[in-house]
Amino acid sequence: MVKADKTTKKIGKNLNPVRKNSPKRIGLSNGVKDKRPSWDEYFLQMAELVSHRATCLRRKVGAVLVRDKKILATGYNGAPSGLAHCTDIGCLREKLKIPSGQRHELCRGLHGEQNALIQASLYGINVKGSTLYATNQPCIICPKMLINAGVREIVVASGYPDKMAMDFLREARVKVRKPK
Repeated sequence: MVKADKTTKKIGKNLNPVRKNSPKRIGLSNGVKDKRPSWDEYFLQMAELVSHRATCLRRKVGAVLVRDKKILATGYNGAPSGLAHCTDIGCLREKLKIPSGQRHELCRGLHGEQNALIQASLYGINVKGSTLYATNQPCIICPKMLINAGVREIVVASGYPDKMAMDFLREARVKVRKPK
């Protein structure tokens, strides 16, 4: 038997409100089967949650790489590890008045899709044949990486005006879809 220390007791206390307020315990189920999210809804919700860690001042993007209904890696947009974030020092692109979708190289941040690929690589996780769930359609930079990494499908919550990115994905036969 494992003896609980202060940390495990604290975690247990933090979970108690969740347990007490579960739908069954507060009488919300009323014998009716609760609607579970589809896999697409579930992973897109995860991408949305991941996007809340983003430090970009213009757009919060979250990405989740999935294979066989298992999460391989996640990523959000922000500055490289150890560097100052735009939330702390301001947006270079705003200062230079660079419109969205142009001059991507003039940005401190990495994209969510890039960070998901980097995280997988950092931990030796093969993403070939995976699906990327993202809050937004990738811009032209990311499809080139996703194609070479072997990502076969991209599921997006919303679009992004980048025709060239979609042309590349179509040519590489990477399926892109937005769930209904």
